[in-house]
Amino acid sequence: MSELRSRITDTWRSTVSLSWPIAVQQLLNTLMRSVDIVVTGLFSPAAVAAIGLADLYAQVPFRIGRALGTGAIALSSQDTARGDAESRDQAVTQALLIGFLIGVPIVAVGFSLSEFLIEVLGAEKAVVRMGSLYLALVFAVAPLRIVALVGARSLQGTGDTRTPLVVNGLANVVNIFATVGLGLGLLGLPRLGIVGVGMATALSRGFECVAMLGMLVSNRTDLSLSRPRDSTVTKQLIAIGLPNFAEGMSTSVANFPFNALLLVFGTEVSAAYHIGRRIYQQLAGPLYRSYSVAASIMVGQRLGEGNPEEARFSGLAITAFSVLTLGAIGALISVGAEPLSSMFTDDPDTLGYAVEFTRISGVSMLFFGIFFPLAGSLQGASETRTPFYARFTGTFGFMLGFSYLVGIWFGYGLSAVYLGVVLTYVWWAIVACAGFLWGDWAEKAEQMMAKRTSTAD
Repeated sequence: MSELRSRITDTWRSTVSLSWPIAVQQLLNTLMRSVDIVVTGLFSPAAVAAIGLADLYAQVPFRIGRALGTGAIALSSQDTARGDAESRDQAVTQALLIGFLIGVPIVAVGFSLSEFLIEVLGAEKAVVRMGSLYLALVFAVAPLRIVALVGARSLQGTGDTRTPLVVNGLANVVNIFATVGLGLGLLGLPRLGIVGVGMATALSRGFECVAMLGMLVSNRTDLSLSRPRDSTVTKQLIAIGLPNFAEGMSTSVANFPFNALLLVFGTEVSAAYHIGRRIYQQLAGPLYRSYSVAASIMVGQRLGEGNPEEARFSGLAITAFSVLTLGAIGALISVGAEPLSSMFTDDPDTLGYAVEFTRISGVSMLFFGIFFPLAGSLQGASETRTPFYARFTGTFGFMLGFSYLVGIWFGYGLSAVYLGVVLTYVWWAIVACAGFLWGDWAEKAEQMMAKRTSTAD
């Protein structure tokens, strides 16, 4: 019993050591987005809805970067642990190049189709006008956003979670000051409204990309860029990244009709949903995202060391730690829903709906605490299909399908939407548990490492 307690304690210490820089980084990311919502909330509820709808599309480059970054962190953690620096550096370089090339067409889409993309969601004219301006600016720096995400994940795979914190932290500070200055006309800058908020985001993304590449080519990190030569690495990056991209996009794609569904109940309901979402992402997002990345690193490295049993134990121990901490935070979010929501809006109707969405988010944190570290564990083992199955079936089956069928078809209204959201996260947790406990992810990771080694030889 004492040996088990010691193993759990050691794993939790390693989790905290790896995850705190990631958590701080995510805290700054969500703070940046929260500042955007607060500033736009000073304009009007329509401005909040506009930035929320534009962010649905802005998730596309984010998802691409996360997907390629998931492949990079899996290969980087495994190859670092087994001492294959050449394979690791090739994987990182290829992920960066692929990400940049994929991001280029997104720039053209932003300049030519941004107004149509917002209008097709059924938003009112004021929302379309503001949302399209913001979206065009965000899409303009899509290649840079993707490269920065891949670079950060690659470094984290080696166990270096502090360098991405420094780079991303500085970028977010730039974003926050620029948002306040350009959005509200403070700090001696012109008042540009929602255009200023979009410009601030674009400036920070450009800074982050340049700084991240500077770190990768310097002697400050273990990684270095290497000329791509191994097609096996390319195939594995794509094999790992595609299901992860589909996983993230399943939620993003479902969010389009889901937000259209919310707009049926009014612009205030749509704005309230984005406020509630922003609250839980600000308070809990840094933790569940950091636990997911820490689990990817630790499980990937244990597998790279040839110790699948320790990898399995690490995944379960991190999940237990996640449930304890996120469960407590979820309770605090539920209790403090009203004062938290009032920080984002003073519109009475929007505030009332935001309180309900925030309470629903608090309840859901327990299931986030299960899903994210288990999904991260599987991703560290190069198994990205199970998290995709979980999010695809849960999001379309419950958040969208259940909410529409029961809420609109059977006439139960927003109560059905609230329940559909909770059931979505319950299902995510169930499928991730099944995949981690009974899946063949350890064997799959071993086979993929063997292929990279045989090709290099």
